[in-house]
Amino acid sequence: MATIRCTTAQAIVRYLSNQFTEIDGKRVPLFPGVYGIFGHGNVTCLGEALEAAQDTLPTWRGQNEQSMAFAAVGFAKAMVRRQIMVVTASIGPGTTNLLTAAGVAHTSRLPVLMICGDSFARRVPDPVMQQVEHFNDPTQTVNDAFKSVTRYWDRITWPEQILSSLPQAVATMLDPGDCGPAFIGVCQDVQEMAYDYPEAFFQPRVHSMPRPRPDTQLLDRAKVCLLRAKRPLIISGGGVRYSQAEAALEQFAQAHGIPVVETIAGKGALTHDHPLHMGPIGILGSTSANELAGNADVIIAVGTRLMDFVTGSWTVFSDKAQFIALNAARFDAHKHRAFPLVCDAREGLSELSTALGSWKADSAWLERGRKAFAGWNELIAARQERTQTSDDPTYAQVIGVVNAQAAPEDYIISAAGGLPGELVKGWKVKNPGTFDCEFGFSCMGYELSAGWGVAMAEQDRDVFVMIGDGTYMMMNSDIYSSVLSGHKFILLVCDNGGYAVINRLQNAKGGASFNNLLKDCRVKEPFHVDFVANAQSMGALARKVASLDELQEAIVWAKGNDRTTVICIDTHPFDWTPGDAWWDVGVPEISARDSVNQARAEHVAGRQNQRVGI
Repeated sequence: MATIRCTTAQAIVRYLSNQFTEIDGKRVPLFPGVYGIFGHGNVTCLGEALEAAQDTLPTWRGQNEQSMAFAAVGFAKAMVRRQIMVVTASIGPGTTNLLTAAGVAHTSRLPVLMICGDSFARRVPDPVMQQVEHFNDPTQTVNDAFKSVTRYWDRITWPEQILSSLPQAVATMLDPGDCGPAFIGVCQDVQEMAYDYPEAFFQPRVHSMPRPRPDTQLLDRAKVCLLRAKRPLIISGGGVRYSQAEAALEQFAQAHGIPVVETIAGKGALTHDHPLHMGPIGILGSTSANELAGNADVIIAVGTRLMDFVTGSWTVFSDKAQFIALNAARFDAHKHRAFPLVCDAREGLSELSTALGSWKADSAWLERGRKAFAGWNELIAARQERTQTSDDPTYAQVIGVVNAQAAPEDYIISAAGGLPGELVKGWKVKNPGTFDCEFGFSCMGYELSAGWGVAMAEQDRDVFVMIGDGTYMMMNSDIYSSVLSGHKFILLVCDNGGYAVINRLQNAKGGASFNNLLKDCRVKEPFHVDFVANAQSMGALARKVASLDELQEAIVWAKGNDRTTVICIDTHPFDWTPGDAWWDVGVPEISARDSVNQARAEHVAGRQNQRVGI
């Protein structure tokens, strides 16, 4: 058997460089690049191998391990899981910095390959720098922490172990039902070891995403259920996007006259003005979608894991409603006693449509949805109207200006704070696949780093990132990364003086404003950061605007710039677009505050409307 002698680290890089996939009929690398920060656990061996392969597997230097992995997650989402970025970090704190981003990727079912240093397999020099020691288990390192936030995990203690481990990691990340991050820890001394690897291991391989079909027996049961339906409703989730099933969803809904509502991850499968689109559902949703959900008798949940913000903590639906779940993940397909069609979204919708034949839902049901959605659009228009007041503009008004200036193909990113709710409710998607609200983990800091990653994936359109001042303070270093690498995005910072949306929740449940807005914190004197000066110091172009008219002009300016551009605007901390879905959060059973006790009574009453496991 022909072999190639190389180190374990060199073999890993060579293998990754020879994995390919096809996008639009063109063969492209499955792993187009690496985000890396080097330390003693990965620089001398893995770094040496990456330097030699930089023309085929380019390495991009980040400023923070967590933000690098956020960028990889944003890249994977923009590429609808067809390409995967690699992230490498040293042992100890470099690796643990990846944990939060791994949680984002795991929750949102997105592929990221993390290759990190580990302690010595031989243990001769133990304990080494940055090695935590478990007195009863010398095999355990900080890398074991990733077992709870990854779909595939391995520790390489012998060179030949990568022969089985790397293909299994790739298979996991490409599996539509099991997709998520993969973590491989490589012991420092194993990285240096040479081994005679089979030449066949490095042969180029072209991968494709499998598209499983639904079970025919369960498909028949789902068909019978739908044929009896009077008020069917489709919930479009993120799986529609990852399956690239937008056209299949549209065809299915049109053929059978079924209204479509969308989850946070599924927003944008249909454009805002599509005649079958009835708005977002749930806590961040629209009155129109929630009204339909409450009256639907059969709900076709496509590619959604039905998180609490979609279900209103399971109060949005009638307890008599029957679910039909089309999902590549068996775990999700079986939730709430649904008819489980474990399948690819595109193929499942096509086969279900064929089974239904010419059946159509009552046209009055669709018309009811259209009237409700028209009312919702009127509410949003009123919220986004430019009014002449002395108050700072609202999030809704800012979003209205940005949305109007964005081209149909432009991409918008958000994740935490008040912006997700306002964007899900008020952003009018003009082209499918242009909306990214990371709300599975709702991770502050994702947005800006994801902007860098998405700009790498989508270099022919503008990428808008919208954040609050709190998120900017938490994670802003990839402004510098994007300027260094030449990947432009437009960052809009809405400064409302702290963590305003959590202050809103605190107040809504009877609590006093405390430790959220800067003015309510234990500080010597609250003041606003000069975000413009900060961004300029990292090489970005930046401007602060004082009005919505100035904001409009600044967006035109930003779109014409050749590098990352930051626009800052003061926004109102208390004026929010209302929602009508209930959310289950912990409210104290007893309190010295009357307002908390009243909120507790109202909350207990709200729990009476929950579907409990059905």
